[in-house]
Formats: sequence, C-alpha cells, structure tokens
Amino acid sequence: MADLFASNIETIRDGVVLLRGFADARVLLPLIDDIASVSPFRSMTVPGGKSMSVATTSCGARGWYTDARGYRYETIDPVTGRPWPAMPDAFRTLAIDAAARAGFVGFDPDSCLINRYAPGAKMGAHVDKDELDFNQPIVSVSLGLPARFKIADAVIPLSDGDVVVFGGPARKAKHGVSPVAAGALPYRFNLTFRRAGP
Repeated sequence: MADLFASNIETIRDGVVLLRGFADARVLLPLIDDIASVSPFRSMTVPGGKSMSVATTSCGARGWYTDARGYRYETIDPVTGRPWPAMPDAFRTLAIDAAARAGFVGFDPDSCLINRYAPGAKMGAHVDKDELDFNQPIVSVSLGLPARFKIADAVIPLSDGDVVVFGGPARKAKHGVSPVAAGALPYRFNLTFRRAGP
C-alpha cells in the first residue's frame, strides 16, 4: 500500500505534506451523515459576534466549539447536551495512516472537527492553538467541491480526497480556505483531526 501512494505524496514546505487522492469519499460521506444525525451541523458564532460561513459538527472525545465565551473544546455537545458521536474507526485509521505517511508517527487524534462549506463559504486565516500538545500534527481531509487551501506562504489547490498534514515547524502556521466555488457537488466537507486533550 505504501508504494501505491508514494508518488502521490508531496512536501509543500517543511512540516507540510500533501497526499493526493488519499481519502475515499464513498466511505467517509455516509459516516458524516451518521454523525450529523446525532450532532447536527450548526452555524457557530465567533467571540466577536460574527457567524462563521461554514456549518460545523464534531466527533470524538472532544468537539471544537465557539461562541461569545471563546474558542474551546467541549466533551459534551452544547446543542444536544449529549457527548459528541464517537469517532468512526475509518476516520481514526485514515488520520493515523495519513500522519504516518507524512512522517508524524504516533499521531493519536481525539477530536475531528467537520466543516461543511456551501458555495461561497470560506475560512479566514487562523492558527490552531486551542490544543494542549503542539507536538501532534493536524490532519486535514478535503471531500467534495474543490478548494484553495492557504498555509503560510503556500496556496494548495485541493480536490476530493486530498489530505494535508502539517506539524513540526508548521504546526502553528496560519492557514485558511478561500471562498469555495459552486460546482457539480453541493458542498465541500473538511475533516480536521487533532489531538486536543492530554
């Protein structure tokens, strides 16, 4: 399996690795539907009062959340009052395998933030800094509509199934997503795997 993907792995810059076509939407999209049936997608508000243009949900032991109180991880979904759905085995295996192929062996995600981008939605430049262990990388999986992912001084065009892993010297790099263009599919989904807790 390693040889199959070797030619599709590209180092963008120190600490940023792109794995083209690594994820299979046919496996992952039904699992997203299952998660959203328990913890529905919602439009969250950032501390400044603006609504995010993406709709979000989470799975795993911790879910990322934002409101007037600030950015944080929660073990209970504030919308449902119940724990977030468990992270599917296929999600966890994908994240661990992608991280290892990018050179980050031992990644153990406990959170997966799922962002749903309708055409026109975007993600402003930001740094993932609500986690406790910055030695663990971020694994970002792109499904559905294409997108342009910006990280540090690089712009990466992403297609369905592409995975970006960033860590080490790039772990605290600013990154974001340009407005998503309309296309043949209704949405772009992004799975962001992190180690949030101890």
